[in-house]
Amino acid sequence: SRAVLGGSRVSLSPGSRASIQTALRTLLAVPWPSQRDVGSVLQLLAVLQWVLSFLLMGTVSLLLLIYLLFTSFWLIPVLYLAWIILDWDTPEKGGRRLPCLRRWTVWKHFRDYFPVKLVKTHDLSPSHNYIIGSHPHGILCVGAFCNFITGSTGFEELFPGIRSFLTTLAGNFRLPVFREYLMSGGLFPVTRRAIGYLLSQKGTGNAVAIVIGGAAESLSCRPGVTTLILKNRKGFVRMALRHGAFLVPSFSFGENDLFRQVVFEEGSWMRSIQRRFQKMMGFAPCLFYGRGLTSCHSRGFLPYARPITTVVGEPVAVPKVENPSRELVDRYHELYIRALLKLFNENKTKYGLSESDELHIL
Repeated sequence: SRAVLGGSRVSLSPGSRASIQTALRTLLAVPWPSQRDVGSVLQLLAVLQWVLSFLLMGTVSLLLLIYLLFTSFWLIPVLYLAWIILDWDTPEKGGRRLPCLRRWTVWKHFRDYFPVKLVKTHDLSPSHNYIIGSHPHGILCVGAFCNFITGSTGFEELFPGIRSFLTTLAGNFRLPVFREYLMSGGLFPVTRRAIGYLLSQKGTGNAVAIVIGGAAESLSCRPGVTTLILKNRKGFVRMALRHGAFLVPSFSFGENDLFRQVVFEEGSWMRSIQRRFQKMMGFAPCLFYGRGLTSCHSRGFLPYARPITTVVGEPVAVPKVENPSRELVDRYHELYIRALLKLFNENKTKYGLSESDELHIL
């Protein structure tokens, strides 16, 4: 056999042909990735982009804009700074929610990685507004994000006519670019002004999810522990009374199993540092780890693939009282805790806990 290369003839010996044929056969014999393998990779990448977005997007964007100030592209950060000044109050006035982002296909892969499931126990009428208490906080609030921000678990189908929102630290909305990312998904600052706007200026059918335990609860997050910081958290009840929003408990079974954390005992100097940092910055510096990128047996910053089931409970009807008394707030706070305990006890054995497991409220 002969081939023409650059005007000259090149002969292939029988041995060369045999070598090429052997190489081709070897290549074809290599098994192609199965659909399951491809799905696993997509799920891992979906979780990776989410973790990196929440941990790094704000800081990296800020550093990049500062760097651009000292380059020939200085006009970009200047114009963006002017935009932020003009747009400063938008997060607390309804934001800029993009439905297309909630329907992003990547969230289905994100959901399937754990997987995450949403369970409805009672109807929510579109003629009311709601404050959904989300428990527990965990490390990164995976259940709350997946169920109330993305459309991957079918919230809008399970609760027709209800629009879900999720609150997060107000400081996140001061970070460039990251604030736009959060608002586009339907996240809002956990402030009275932002929550009050959603419950009073957006009509009815709004469900504002609040992770009640907050950063303080994340410090005690570990597998097998069901302790909530709730006993003295009554601001959400006061907001519900002022706007006549019904209170709805929800519990994400499996949320505390996603990471391993070094938990320091109360009274230790490390726990004291964590508490002080939390009061100053609004979030707690947790020492945690999960799985690595290449193997579930290595350590890294990705969550372990553990099933999360978020059960939404029965709404507690709340009257509209402009200036609720302390006694009235305490009464509805107690009613909410009872509804949450009922929800937990009726579902714990269905989603990985034993009959003897109890919900501890601090």
